[in-house]
Amino acid sequence: MRTHLVSCLLLLASGCTHAPPRDDPATPSGAVAARPEDVSTIDGVMRAFYEVVNVAPEAPRQWARDRTLYSPWIHFVAIGKEVEVFDHARFAAATEPLLRAGFREWEVHRTVRRYGDIAHVQSTYESRSGPGEGTPGRGVNYLQLYFDGTRWWVTSVVWQTEDAAHPIPSELLPASRP
Repeated sequence: MRTHLVSCLLLLASGCTHAPPRDDPATPSGAVAARPEDVSTIDGVMRAFYEVVNVAPEAPRQWARDRTLYSPWIHFVAIGKEVEVFDHARFAAATEPLLRAGFREWEVHRTVRRYGDIAHVQSTYESRSGPGEGTPGRGVNYLQLYFDGTRWWVTSVVWQTEDAAHPIPSELLPASRP
């Protein structure tokens, strides 16, 4: 209910001022309506989560659609040699060079733990960055979601990219992939 109220207030406020462009990563949550198919189910959220980052080199981004998936207090946490924490605007700015060069990421395995209106999604991905075949990569995303009675919201995303010191364990991969 509270999130719905915040979304409505943001939507009203955006109508009172100059609205940012639809592809602006700073577009506040609620300023652009979420696609019902993106937020009505966990499967829909996960499909949209991956679709929005798949872009050809120099293709337009889907930042406004991406923003509709997340709660206003979303945090993105990248685990690597250092821990980096981003809000949506900082995440979009930090990943823009990667997306500009072309980026594809797709889910290869998922585990969902749900209790009532909360869910934890463990999603293993493979990716390619750059033009042509690109540079391969893979890792694991952990998403926290909640259902407000109308739609699902992602409240946090934590991920780690696979490296030699941190290979993805077999239980996080499809049965046919080592």
